[in-house]
Amino acid sequence: MGEGQAADRRVYLDHNATSPLRAEVRAEWLAVQAELPGNPSSLHAAGRRARQRIDLARERTAAALGVNEEELVFTSGGTEANNLALAGCLRARRAGGPPAGLVTTSVEHASVLEPARALERAGHPLSLAPVDSEGLPEPEALWSLATSSGVGLVSVQAASNETGSLPDLALLGGRLAELPADRRPIFHTDAVQALGRIPLDLDGWGVDLASFSAHKVGGPPGVGVLFRRRGTPVEPAMRGGGQEAGHRGGTENAAGIAALAIAVELAVAEQEALERRLRGLSAGLWGALSALGGGLELVGPPIDSGQRLPNTLAVLASGREGRVLVTRLDLEGLEVGAGSACASGSLEPSHVLLAMGLNEERARSGLRLSLGRTTTREECERAVEIIQNVIAPSLPTRDGAEGL
Repeated sequence: MGEGQAADRRVYLDHNATSPLRAEVRAEWLAVQAELPGNPSSLHAAGRRARQRIDLARERTAAALGVNEEELVFTSGGTEANNLALAGCLRARRAGGPPAGLVTTSVEHASVLEPARALERAGHPLSLAPVDSEGLPEPEALWSLATSSGVGLVSVQAASNETGSLPDLALLGGRLAELPADRRPIFHTDAVQALGRIPLDLDGWGVDLASFSAHKVGGPPGVGVLFRRRGTPVEPAMRGGGQEAGHRGGTENAAGIAALAIAVELAVAEQEALERRLRGLSAGLWGALSALGGGLELVGPPIDSGQRLPNTLAVLASGREGRVLVTRLDLEGLEVGAGSACASGSLEPSHVLLAMGLNEERARSGLRLSLGRTTTREECERAVEIIQNVIAPSLPTRDGAEGL
């Protein structure tokens, strides 16, 4: 089937890259954009109306996340939030002394690993904690690094965008909280993939900083938020206007922030029901795919594990190039990912799969199928049909609904 023939039956299973804009969110964005010509920092009526919209969005976002309003810093997205957390925290902690060290894991998103390496080049010692074959940090190795002398910041993702692995943040956060104040590093988590998919427990996780992005939960791209627990020092990455209580200079995106608040509210409110539905769909989808044969292999935690995102399947297609398969599947009407969307143009194998112990050939064969709020059972059945045609055409045709 060609691209034109498949157009009316296209299936989108790349929600970890971005999710479709929700109708409620789009309506809010358009309404605010249309009615607010003013700069939120201006003192006239138009500026005050824009400021009121941001204040209301801050209040609603804080309530949804279970935090205080003054603990939120609006950003241009998850990448900026991660950069602000890492660089801002370590620069603030230097305070005339030697550069503070940073500990993170070998499977973090590029928006954590790349600023971490830049900070290392600037003199901040960097340590990468190893992970096991399921992509989960090895607890004792992570703990040993986190409590090393001179460490000022520990950053561990709440959920992997590639494998769906869910580290035990509460275990690490609880242990860090028991350290004396003068030895306790600040704890950050990239929670971009966790929002709306698993319950958020920033207090239970013990984190001081957490990053979020609107477009992963049906919000607009180009807007995110950093949770900064009260008292956590963070130097601004951008200066110039003193916005966001001095933590992020630049005119705020009032319409985007208002839309983010709606997206976050809905994501949190619907999380439990969505998690239950997506776990069922993911398990059924993998059951049908594994029945196809064709050398498909699930990576990460087991499909029924509580340490796996409910919507994410990381699959190896033995002996095949993942990025080539993405193109072939796309031509047949199925849109999936090959690792992180931010690294999709790279010719290098996935750093996440390599860190999990796979060799380069196997790491290049990775595909990521990520489901979302709009995913249906019928779409999963169609996805199985397409994968059967592309990956295992020589095998006997099976019922694509098997296991769904």
